[in-house]
Amino acid sequence: MNLFQNPTTKLLQSHRRFTVCSPSPSLSRRRFSVRSSLPSLAQNAKYNAELGAAVDAVERACRLCVDVKRSLFTSDGRILEKNDQTPVTIADFGAQALISLELGKLFPSIPLVAEEDSAFLRSNNLVDSVVNVVTDKASSQDKALTQADVTEAIDRRGEFGPKPATYWVLDPIDGTRGFVKGSEALYVVGLALVVEGQIVLGVMGCPNWKVDKSASKPHEYENEPGIIMAAHVGCGTWAKGLPDLQNPEVNWYRCLVDGYTLVHKGRYCISESQTWDSLPLSSSFGSTTDVDNVGDEEVLLLPTCCGSLCKYLMVASGRASVFIQRARVDRVIKVWDHAVGVICVQEAGGKVTDWNGDRLDLAADEVERKALFPPGGILVSNSGLHQEILEIIASKSSVIS
Repeated sequence: MNLFQNPTTKLLQSHRRFTVCSPSPSLSRRRFSVRSSLPSLAQNAKYNAELGAAVDAVERACRLCVDVKRSLFTSDGRILEKNDQTPVTIADFGAQALISLELGKLFPSIPLVAEEDSAFLRSNNLVDSVVNVVTDKASSQDKALTQADVTEAIDRRGEFGPKPATYWVLDPIDGTRGFVKGSEALYVVGLALVVEGQIVLGVMGCPNWKVDKSASKPHEYENEPGIIMAAHVGCGTWAKGLPDLQNPEVNWYRCLVDGYTLVHKGRYCISESQTWDSLPLSSSFGSTTDVDNVGDEEVLLLPTCCGSLCKYLMVASGRASVFIQRARVDRVIKVWDHAVGVICVQEAGGKVTDWNGDRLDLAADEVERKALFPPGGILVSNSGLHQEILEIIASKSSVIS
């Protein structure tokens, strides 16, 4: 059953490029038991071991974030600033170190493309703080974690070139502004696996996600805090409440995009740094945030904060129909802000392209795999609205470059 099915449920698209029932021998890995169970369709999937490890790592990182956030407003030293003035916390570095360490145990040959590096921590003598929070949430260790263990985990990178590559993509906290606000603003831990240039699985964790009480959802899920969303190519997108140590096993439920097919009836998300008037659809429709008073020539704009991944969560879960982001010359679009969202939306029946209608080129940044260069911007939708929105964008040809 779809968590946020409105108004009608779309069937999952039939184009699936990977088999889903045979584990893959292609990735070098060590066998460890993984605490987190998987959705039923993914238990025998091609990358089921990788998906299980990703779910477990993201759950651990979410619990780390929750614990650090509890202490955030009693210890001023837990709030930091990076050089670009983006607020960042011990949780941000801790989540990256923790996930890198957990994945490194099982898949030591797979590199990591991630947001943070340890130079800031080392220059500000903050490594011990990260070691402490990571030690508390890491799986059992043969020896105590050291500063070197943590900094090496944060800095674990790969060497890339023009050929298709295999690597993890991680955003340890997307929406750090929301994290440090201590408000209802959402923040997301996002992890994806790219195999030979294709995104094959992804896991998002949002510790402060709220259940939509008006949505059709089994009663047993209503009190579960947060959300874990997981997708595997060919197996769909699934979600469950964020489990805690007292209740580690939580049932998965299927996620599907909404069924809106009229552009003006859809529900839209945009980046916090952009306005509706800066987007090409504004020439055809106005916007309002008043759900009870949407005019005939307006669309409903959902004020969803913070970061990009929570918008992908909204679309994949059926709460929003569209997320549209315009590319800007003064800001590079980062792969970790989108990769996991792409697989979650696609496997929920949606679509993600640039403004020309082409899929995102993950290898455009041949050296580091960190940057995306989508012509015009990025369009995320429930699929039913995608082509018509692309046509509106194309009619304003000057916006695509």
